[in-house]
Amino acid sequence: MNEISVLIADDDPHIRTSLRLLIDDEPDMAVSAVAVDGAEAVESILEHQPDVALMDVRMPRMTGLEAAGILASRQSRTRLVMLTTFDMDDYVYQALRQGASGFLLKNAPLPDILKAIRTAHEGNALLAPEITRRLIDRFTLRPAAHDRLSELTVRERETLTLIGQGASNNEIAAALFLTRTTVRTYVSRILTKLDARDRAQLVVIAYEGGLVGPSPV
Repeated sequence: MNEISVLIADDDPHIRTSLRLLIDDEPDMAVSAVAVDGAEAVESILEHQPDVALMDVRMPRMTGLEAAGILASRQSRTRLVMLTTFDMDDYVYQALRQGASGFLLKNAPLPDILKAIRTAHEGNALLAPEITRRLIDRFTLRPAAHDRLSELTVRERETLTLIGQGASNNEIAAALFLTRTTVRTYVSRILTKLDARDRAQLVVIAYEGGLVGPSPV
């Protein structure tokens, strides 16, 4: 089995060291490069093309969000997991819009960070249900945001709605009385029809397309 190559981008040397020790101790992953700011991260990612990048949101010279935007415009295939000490909804939403595959606080349990790397590498998003609920409550939706939603079948729209609510494939299967294989097929079709990179972008599309509405006050 090939190792998951990981880039660490953080301006704090202690965090870089801690993350490197954590990752290199895992049998299925290894740190391929480190960066001290967003600009260096972009250069290194484009050069080394790691599988996953752990990207600090706030860094000097160029933030992690700015770096994510550049990488998205360059169509980088590296999966981004954003890390921050600031638990702010705006950061989460911007990170998802820039194509991030996960969003974690730096004080997250170490197993969660490793899980985020593996989840991102598999092409999925690591979005805690509580973060999803807060985003739904926080942002004004634009029902006409994605015209391609009309191309979805009824079942596919139901599946996308549940994805927007933070449901896993198993939870979607139970809610819609489908097999997990069928749900995976629907998710694959939705990604293709909406030209979405991964599950994280489907969450954003569900918000902006009006499939998921704010919780009642």
